[in-house]
Amino acid sequence: MILWLWLCWGFPTSAGQPDSELMARYLEEQLLADYSIMEQVARRVPRQAKFLQRLETRPRMSEFNVRSTIISRYAFTTVSCTMVNSGSEAREGVFEMQIPAAAFISNFTMSIGNKTYYGEVTGKEKKNSSDDKAGHKKSPSPTDGRENGYETFKASVFIPRKMQARFLLHYEELLQRRLGKYEYTVSIRPQQLVGRLRVEVNILENSGIVSLEVPPLRNSKQKSNGKAEGDVSPPPSTVVGHTKTLAKITFNPSVVEQTRIARNGILGDFIIRYDVNRELSVGDVQILNGYFVHYFAPIDLPPLPKNVVFVLDSSASMVGTKLKQTKEALFTILQDLRPEDHFNIIGFSNRIKVWQQDQLVPVTPNNIRDAKKYIHNMSPTGGTNINGALQTGAKLLNDYIAQNDIDARSVSLIIFLTDGRPTVGETQSSKILSNTKDAIRDKFCLFTIGIGNDVDQKLLERMALENCGMTRHFQEDEDAASHLKGFYDEIGTPLLSDIRVDYPEDDVEQVTQNFFPNYFNGSEIIIAGKLINRTSDKLHVEVTASNSKKYILLKTDVAIDLPSRNDIRGVPGLEDGKGDTNYIERAWSYLTIKELLNSRLKSDDSQEKDYLMEKAKSMALAYNFVTPFTVLKMREAGLHSEPPQEEFISPSTDGIGEKLQSLQGHKAPPGLRRQQDKQRIKISKTSADGDPHFVIDFPSGKFSVCFNIDGEPGDILRLVSDHKESGVTVNGQLVGAPAPPNGHKKHRTYFSTITILNNKPERSYLEITPRRIILDDGERLVLSCGRSAVVRSRSLEVSISANSNITVTIRDTISFVILIHRYKKPAPYQRNHLGFYISNSKGLSSDSHGLLGQFLNHEIKLLQESLNTSHQQVGHNQTEPLKASPTNTLKVKGRLVPVVWKQRRIYNGQQEVECWFAKNNADKLIDGSYEDYLASHPFDTGTSFGAINSL
Repeated sequence: MILWLWLCWGFPTSAGQPDSELMARYLEEQLLADYSIMEQVARRVPRQAKFLQRLETRPRMSEFNVRSTIISRYAFTTVSCTMVNSGSEAREGVFEMQIPAAAFISNFTMSIGNKTYYGEVTGKEKKNSSDDKAGHKKSPSPTDGRENGYETFKASVFIPRKMQARFLLHYEELLQRRLGKYEYTVSIRPQQLVGRLRVEVNILENSGIVSLEVPPLRNSKQKSNGKAEGDVSPPPSTVVGHTKTLAKITFNPSVVEQTRIARNGILGDFIIRYDVNRELSVGDVQILNGYFVHYFAPIDLPPLPKNVVFVLDSSASMVGTKLKQTKEALFTILQDLRPEDHFNIIGFSNRIKVWQQDQLVPVTPNNIRDAKKYIHNMSPTGGTNINGALQTGAKLLNDYIAQNDIDARSVSLIIFLTDGRPTVGETQSSKILSNTKDAIRDKFCLFTIGIGNDVDQKLLERMALENCGMTRHFQEDEDAASHLKGFYDEIGTPLLSDIRVDYPEDDVEQVTQNFFPNYFNGSEIIIAGKLINRTSDKLHVEVTASNSKKYILLKTDVAIDLPSRNDIRGVPGLEDGKGDTNYIERAWSYLTIKELLNSRLKSDDSQEKDYLMEKAKSMALAYNFVTPFTVLKMREAGLHSEPPQEEFISPSTDGIGEKLQSLQGHKAPPGLRRQQDKQRIKISKTSADGDPHFVIDFPSGKFSVCFNIDGEPGDILRLVSDHKESGVTVNGQLVGAPAPPNGHKKHRTYFSTITILNNKPERSYLEITPRRIILDDGERLVLSCGRSAVVRSRSLEVSISANSNITVTIRDTISFVILIHRYKKPAPYQRNHLGFYISNSKGLSSDSHGLLGQFLNHEIKLLQESLNTSHQQVGHNQTEPLKASPTNTLKVKGRLVPVVWKQRRIYNGQQEVECWFAKNNADKLIDGSYEDYLASHPFDTGTSFGAINSL
C-alpha cells in the first residue's frame, strides 16, 4: 500500500511550455557538480521535446542523502531529499522511497517554503477502512523475504514557484542473518539525476566485523539470491574503510557517474553484506539500561540429516517459464542433498501424484537420477488442489517418522510451492489452515513459496507461521530458479534442533520467543527482554539443544556493566530530543511488536486478535513505529518553524570501549567465574602438569610418588593406554619454551595438546588445546575453552568451565579433568598449556598402561633402610609421614627405586603434595624407558607396552 500525503498550496498547475532560459538554468544547477558534460547534455536536450516537457513540469532534485548507523545488527536509517521548483508556477514534487518490508517508519518531516510539517504516529481506528488504506505503510503481499520484501513510501506536495521542499524520513530495522551474512540494502531510485547524491553507512559491531563486502548495484530485486555473481567490485565512487569493530562505507557518485549507471536516475539497490566473529558458545549477550538482546549463531557444527518432501504445483497455470525454472531449481537442489538425507516428491494439480508411494528414499545416485526423470516429465494441467497435496505430504512424512523413530536424530520438513489459489477440493482458506495444522501436529516444519500475482500469499504466510516455517514470494518475471535455490540454501543445512534459551525467572521479564524448533546454518536466533533486578551484577544464561546424537548445554554468567559504558548517542532517528538512545530497548520493542503481529495473524479467536492488536498498537505508539495498527498523520508545526535538520553523528573510534561493550559470555567480572569454577571441581592428586611434573597418589598406602619427564618439544607422551579393554587412550603432546634464567635445564616443556580416544561402544576422540576442544564421534564439533558448555553423547560427556577446566566423563566410570593454564602476559619461559588429572579410574582395566595408567591398579611399597641396614616395610598402620632420607626406596614390581622427600604443588593452586620423588626421568619406577612411551602421532593407541596401533 502506498502512503500518499497530499498537501496542496492552492496554486494552479500548468503544463508549461519549453523555455530556453528555464532549461539553461536547470542544466546549470543540475550539472553544477560536473561541468565536463554540460556541452554534451545541452546539445542533446533540444532534440528531445518530451524530455524538455518533463523537466519543465516537475521540480528538480538537488540533493538525495542517506545516512545509516548499524549498531549490533540494529539499523537506523535517515533519508533526506531536497527538491527545488525553479519554474514560474507551483508544481508537484513527489518523494518516493522503497524501504524494506520488515522495517518500521519512526518519523517523517517535511518543509515547504517557510512551513514545516511533522509526522505524528497515532492509533488507527478499527472500523475506519479508508484511513487504513491511506494512513500507513502496508505491503500488498506481506513477506519478510529479500526477493520481494520492499514497500513504497510516497509523499506528494505542491511546491510554490522559486521555492524548495525538504523531506526527512526515518526508519529502523533489525537485520536478519541469511546464508552467513547480514544484508543492509538502500534503494537509490530518485528517478532523475541528482547534483548531490550521497550514501553513508556506519557499522559498529563489538564482536568484530568480518567478511565485509559491497557488491555492484542491484538494478532489479529479481536478480539476487544473496550471492554476488559476475562482477563483484563495489559501485563507482564507493569508499570502504574499517577497523576490527567499526566500518564506514560511502557512495558519492557524481552526475557523470550516475549517467553511466542509469540516465533515468533509477540507480538500483546499494547493498552491504557482512558478518561478525562468532563461535560455538552461549552467544553474544548485550545489556543496556535494563534491557538485553541475545544473538545466538554457533559455528563448526555437523549438519543434521534431513527428511524432506517437495510438494510442487503442476497445475495448468504453471505452464511455461514458471514450471521450467522450478524444474531447473529442483535439479540443482537434488544434487545438494547429502547422503544421510531422505526425500520424496509430490506433484499436484487436480490429482496428487507421489513419486515414491508410502516412503522416503535415501539419497543415492540412482534415486537422484530417477527423481530428476520424474521432475522432467511433470507437465502442467488441471486445477490446484492445495489441501489434498499438503495432506498427502504430511501423511507421508508422519508415517516415515513413526516407522523409523527418527525424531531425535534428524530434521523433517515440507517445501511447498504454488503459483495460484485453491480451486479443487477444499478451497476455503480457514479449513486448509486447520487441516494442515492438524496433519502436521508440530512434528515438522512447513516452508511455503509463492510465485506470481495470483497466489494467495496471506494463506501461504499463515501456513508457514503456524507450522514453524518461513515463506517467500517471487514475482512472475523473476528468476525463480535462483530464488528457489537461494531459499533452499537457507534451510538446507539444519545444525541444531529443539533450541531453548533460558534465563532465571526472577531476573527477566517480557522475553521474546525463546524456543526454536531448528537452527539452520548461516542464520541467527535473536532473543530480547527486560531485566527485573537491575542491581544484579550478572545474568545467567543457558542454551540447550540437540545435535544429531549429542545433547548440548551451553551456560554462562554475563556481566551487567554500568549503563554509561554502553550508552551511544547521536544515532539517527533519535535526534528529536527525547533522550531515547537505548538501541537495545528499541531492538526489544521491534522484536516484540513483530511477534505480536505474527501471533495475531495466526489466531482464530476474535477476542485474542483484538487483545494482540491493542497490545501491539500500544507498544507502537510508545516507540513511535508505523505499523498496520498505527497511522502517520501530518501536522503543521507553525508558520515560521525551522526546517527539519538532519542531525547525525557517526560512531567514532575514540574511546569505543567506553561507548559500547559487547558483553559476551567470557567477559564476567575478573576472577569471579574462574575462581568459582575451580573451587567447584574435585580432582585427585594423580596428574601430569607443569613442566611436566607427574604425581601418582596411593590412598591405601597414604603416600604419593612423583617424578619428572624431561622430554623434547614435539614429543607425544602416552599417559593412559587401555585401548584393548576399556577402549580408552590418552596422549599428551609437548611444546617447548626457553629455560628460566640461571636454571639447570636447557629448556622447558609443557602439554600443549591432550588427545583422548575412545572406541567403545563406538569410535570417538577429543583433541584439547588451551583455546579449543574438537569432539569427533563421527560428526565434528568445535567448542571454545572460553565458553562454559556441556555436551553429551551416547557414552561421553564433556563439561567446560570457561577458561578454567574441562571434565571428560566416559560411560560414567572414567573421568579426566584437564586444567587450562593461560597467561595474560607470559614470561619468555612460559607457555599456555594444559594439566591432566585423573579423577575416576574405576572403568579402566587392570591391564591399563602409560606413564600414569600403569600405576592405577598396582600397589607400590615404600621401604626405609635403617642405620643397621635391615629393611622396614611401611605398612598401612603407619600414619606419620617418613622424613626425607637418602636411603628411602620404593619397591615397584620387584625393582628398588631410590626416592627423596619433596613438596610438589598441585596446579589448580589450592593444595601442595608431599611426595616421594624418583629422579632420572623415573628410571626403574616406570616400566622400560622414556622412549617406550613416545607415541608416533596424537591418535596412536598402542595396544600393549611398546606396540603401536592407530584408532
